[in-house]
Amino acid sequence: MEMGPLETQEQVTKDIIETTDDLSGEALWNTDIAPVEAARRTWNMWNIAALWVAMSVCIPTYMLAAGLVSSGMNWWQAVFTIFLANSIVLVPMILNAHAGTRYGIPFPVLARSSFGLLGSNIPALMRAIVACGWFGIQTWIGGAAVYQLHHIFTPGLMQWLDGFQSFLGIPFGSESFVGLTFGQFLAFIAFWVVNMVFIWTGTEAIRWLETLAAPFLILVGVGLLVWAVRGANGFGPIMNQPSEFESFGAFFAVFLPSLTAMVGYWATLSLNISDFSRFAKSQRDQIVGQSIGLPPTMTLFSFIGVAVTSATVVIFGEAIWDPVELLSRFEATGVVILSLFVLTVATVSTNIAANIVSPANDFANLAPRLISFRTGGTIAGIIGILIMPWKLIANPDIYIFTWLIGYSALLGPVAAIMICDYFLVRRRILDIPALYRRDGGEPLFNWVGIVALVVGISINFPGFLMEATNGAIQVPAVFQSVYTYAWFSGFAVAFGVHYGLSRWVGRGVWEKSVQEP
Repeated sequence: MEMGPLETQEQVTKDIIETTDDLSGEALWNTDIAPVEAARRTWNMWNIAALWVAMSVCIPTYMLAAGLVSSGMNWWQAVFTIFLANSIVLVPMILNAHAGTRYGIPFPVLARSSFGLLGSNIPALMRAIVACGWFGIQTWIGGAAVYQLHHIFTPGLMQWLDGFQSFLGIPFGSESFVGLTFGQFLAFIAFWVVNMVFIWTGTEAIRWLETLAAPFLILVGVGLLVWAVRGANGFGPIMNQPSEFESFGAFFAVFLPSLTAMVGYWATLSLNISDFSRFAKSQRDQIVGQSIGLPPTMTLFSFIGVAVTSATVVIFGEAIWDPVELLSRFEATGVVILSLFVLTVATVSTNIAANIVSPANDFANLAPRLISFRTGGTIAGIIGILIMPWKLIANPDIYIFTWLIGYSALLGPVAAIMICDYFLVRRRILDIPALYRRDGGEPLFNWVGIVALVVGISINFPGFLMEATNGAIQVPAVFQSVYTYAWFSGFAVAFGVHYGLSRWVGRGVWEKSVQEP
């Protein structure tokens, strides 16, 4: 008796379903995006919590409260905004992780169920490009730490390199198109190479790095806080600085876009979390692991950032938000060496897990037979250089209100469509073999998901255009207000459109186009 598609899947445990089909000959399959076998789903909640600790404890998190304080918030308003945002984004994080744990599939394969076998490349490439931007930012920050290490121990080397590039006539320098000295650029490339080594080693090396780094990163952060409080005999003036807002309305006008930006910080991982949750032992492990790993760590480390910076006003006479610059003020001691080394490890661990795993799989989804995880990761690494990330984060307003909010307007609708499709339309039932076969019954393009995506993005595009042009292009006030809630508004509209069109299709309209590839 011939088996139907769903009969080639068997329930191993309450949370784990495994396909028994041999999919290795299919055009949409390769070993990197294949379903993870039940025996290889070994990550417990501590592995997942460690993953989030290692991803959250990084220099951008440390500096995250800086932009909020500079916008007029006091320290606790800034930290609360970060806590609330991470508690909110935890919800889609857990929901989109469910299919990964249940079926063992990564993000681009899960996206095939809601956007189509080929249509999945649209959200996958959107996620990949954002990840390339973040990869470049984190690599630049890690390169800056390497540069400072050399300035402490081999100051003559950096001066010689800068002089040598002038001798050769290489167009580097702060006034050049590149905007870096030769020494800074070489440190950036050196750190880039370190990241590439882990990309070529594979995902198990990433788990090893995250688990090893997590406790040390927390200890160094707490140690830095203790040093700051002792050195300043307290928390310093920023921690006593009142809010600049004269009314609740004035605060709310800044709070909402700030909350959207902070949600946008991890809106990326809320899409591709199944890249990691597919290795989880159970739904309980992924839910509890994420809950204890994400909001508490982001809140703690952003608090450490603002508290230590407040102390630097007393200790050094100025607020130093950048921990790399802060450590460069110390004499070359073993503690400074260790601290800069740990910051470098923190940046590598965040960069690989948050910004390489997804684009590596996303680019592989374009042509699984031609692009492997390693090749996809290398493509992401090259794009990370070409975007010149040091220019992207030079201006805090551009970083928060254009970069973070801007891409949250793109990714919020994707998260909504995936959640709606998986939980409400398909009721958590996926035909995994069909997601790897061109003739398995899934459409090449699911126009319901694609239309919902276009509508969800479109409502925020006018506001983004005004923000990106610094007001040179004016749009009606309603679009400015909608853009203030970019992730939320895009999520709500895309969710509603996808659900409504799915019910319409289910009654027969567009039924043929959805069922036939």
